[in-house]
Amino acid sequence: MVWYWLWIVLSLVLLYYGAEGLVRGSSSLALRLGITPLVVGLTVVAMGTSAPEVLVIVKAALAGKGDLAVGNVIGSNIFNIGAILGLTALIAPMRVQLQVLKFDAPVMLGVCCLTPLLLLDHTIRRWEGALLFSGIILYLAMNVWIARRTATPEVASEFEGGVPQRSRSAALDVLFILGGLGLLVLGARLLTDNAVLLARAFGVTEAVIGLTIVAAGTSVPELAASLVAAVRKESDIAIGNVIGSNIFNVLSILGIGAIASPLVVSQIRMTDIVVMLGFSAALIPILWTGLRISRLEGGVLFAAFLAYMVSLWPK
Repeated sequence: MVWYWLWIVLSLVLLYYGAEGLVRGSSSLALRLGITPLVVGLTVVAMGTSAPEVLVIVKAALAGKGDLAVGNVIGSNIFNIGAILGLTALIAPMRVQLQVLKFDAPVMLGVCCLTPLLLLDHTIRRWEGALLFSGIILYLAMNVWIARRTATPEVASEFEGGVPQRSRSAALDVLFILGGLGLLVLGARLLTDNAVLLARAFGVTEAVIGLTIVAAGTSVPELAASLVAAVRKESDIAIGNVIGSNIFNVLSILGIGAIASPLVVSQIRMTDIVVMLGFSAALIPILWTGLRISRLEGGVLFAAFLAYMVSLWPK
């Protein structure tokens, strides 16, 4: 069993550095092609930090492990709000912009509400995956359009600060992209294979492993980005990172996974979906109260997340 944990830790390291390489190379290449840093931050960087989840869910889907794949998405959305926003607010209370409340947060809640509808027949089919993926394209287009119309210089500079600078050459960009993808593929394979073995060793379902270990592991880039943003007092990035990631998880990651292979789910409980919806719904009134997340509210979110984790594992 110790070897399973070691391989999982190694896989998370590979996923982290793979995502870093992919974001660095693709961002630099996009800037070299004349795309503005603001648009790069809203699109390339956002998609790059979700790359670990994409590779893991595609690997799980192709292996016929739908519970692990869908559990990863549901668990990541819970982890993002309960653990990441909770811990980040405990470090420093976070302010929020009205644009996030008026557009992104309602979109996140609406997208999460699609999940129980998709799982009514316990299968997410290819055509449903294609519809989900078309939704992320529409969301990105809307985000870029809104950003270009309404973004203040301060918000633009925050996004620019999160975008890696151009490298010395396009060849180096391509090398970072290919190297990052290679690490992501290898890390995804190690994580899914050993997560399944660990589930069997613990006597728990693949869904539970997906909801906990895999979900937390593939959310490492979002956790790192949000904690750094909190320390730098850039709370807009921390909140936007989490909300954007949750939208990506359902529309892009579930969409790509279902397109790769229909996701058959049998072990995900309605309770898990309700918890995800509960965290998503609770976040909106929390953000409205003073347009910030206080330390107390962060502590409540994190405590609720820990309680849910404890409830998953067999006694």
